[in-house]
Amino acid sequence: MRMRSIRVRLTLWYSAVLLVSFTAFSAGIFLAMRESVHATIDEDLQSRLAGVQRIMERHDPAASLEDIRYEFREHSGLRPGGDLFQVAHADGSWIFRSVSIRDYDIGLPAGALNKSRYETLELKGIPLRILSASVKVHGNDYTIQLAAPLAEAYHILGDFRWLLVASIPIVLILASSGGYWMSRRALAPVDEITRTARSVSEHNLSMRLAIAETGDELQRLSETFNQMMDRLESAFRRITQFTGDASHELRTPVALIRTTAELSLRRERNEMEYREGLSQILEEAEWMSQLIETLMTLARMDSGREALSFETIDIVPVLREACIKSDPLAHLKPIHFEHSFGPGPILVNADAHALRRLFLILIDNAIKYTMPGGRIAIDLQSDGNRAVMTARDTGIGIANEDLPFIFERFYRADKARSREAGGAGLGLSIGRWIAEAHGGSIHVVSTSSEGTTFEVRIPIASSSIESGISGKAVS
Repeated sequence: MRMRSIRVRLTLWYSAVLLVSFTAFSAGIFLAMRESVHATIDEDLQSRLAGVQRIMERHDPAASLEDIRYEFREHSGLRPGGDLFQVAHADGSWIFRSVSIRDYDIGLPAGALNKSRYETLELKGIPLRILSASVKVHGNDYTIQLAAPLAEAYHILGDFRWLLVASIPIVLILASSGGYWMSRRALAPVDEITRTARSVSEHNLSMRLAIAETGDELQRLSETFNQMMDRLESAFRRITQFTGDASHELRTPVALIRTTAELSLRRERNEMEYREGLSQILEEAEWMSQLIETLMTLARMDSGREALSFETIDIVPVLREACIKSDPLAHLKPIHFEHSFGPGPILVNADAHALRRLFLILIDNAIKYTMPGGRIAIDLQSDGNRAVMTARDTGIGIANEDLPFIFERFYRADKARSREAGGAGLGLSIGRWIAEAHGGSIHVVSTSSEGTTFEVRIPIASSSIESGISGKAVS
């Protein structure tokens, strides 16, 4: 049994709390029982006081003192062993002292008695409960004292006290054993979680805990553990897929560079052939550099190190600049390319460079997948709360089965397309991250062979009532 285990510590705390509680409870019970004994005896003393007072009141004041003493002796003899009481005049002279009380030599109370006084004294080794009271009978003041021995009651209290003291360790041992058993049973799922966690590795991330429908904290812990494992498995799967896809994308340019170099070195060639080979190598190296830079961007985004510099900007010139940069590409294909902007300025809290990159990604995709003679329309409006940028094209469209995956890394809807036309499949993934980093969203609607529409929504920083920038260009 490990002393640092939770079940041992729970048992020790439980035992300590139980010890304090049971000790306090036992002390309370003992004190309550002692007070109850005193209350019962006090009630009996008060009843005896009333009896003595009645005897004194029914005697004629002219009766002799011996007659009263005689009746007191008769009254005292009614109790086994004799009644313990004595009566004195106001001047301290005794009227009567029972035989049994003389052995204890109880003196009169000091000072005036304004009300009945109870006290507990130990005389000659015997505890006594004494009631002293001042009474007025036939115009005369008297002091009456009655006593009751407490030895028998205290003996019973002593036995009860030792019974309580002896029961504390027994109850504590039994309760602690039960507490340890209950804590061990209650924490059994924790041991199961520990065993499962120890057995999880990169080869069996699909392992999950069996969840008992108990509705308690351990069920929530098990559910949280399984949810954590779901996230880890998903992240590990994405990393594995990302690594495999990146390796696959890099394998082709590396192979082309190596093949071109080997062919160039296999025999003597003229300058033109060498220049052609070097041009191919340079082209592939540039492609690799671009891919590596994109992969580095994705890695920084995943690690949270891709910092964006937010400031309040007008989104209209950012989109116009992206359209101007894309104009030559559309003109070369050629594609009918138009862009329009609603009343502005439209102010957003954003990183201008990142938004420009997002717009270029969407426009570049539209140009790539739109056939010559097609149409691309870029539009920017404000719906009051958000800036809405729309990119529509009449290109090849996206099949319904591909739509849920187009924002995944390295995913290309047309697997047969070359990387020159289709890219590495990373642009839309970066674009979605930029939109979400700005608190916005990106959505797509597409029909195969008819065209695609991307819509980006970015929260507006503040409203603008100035008449905006409006323009239209066609190429």
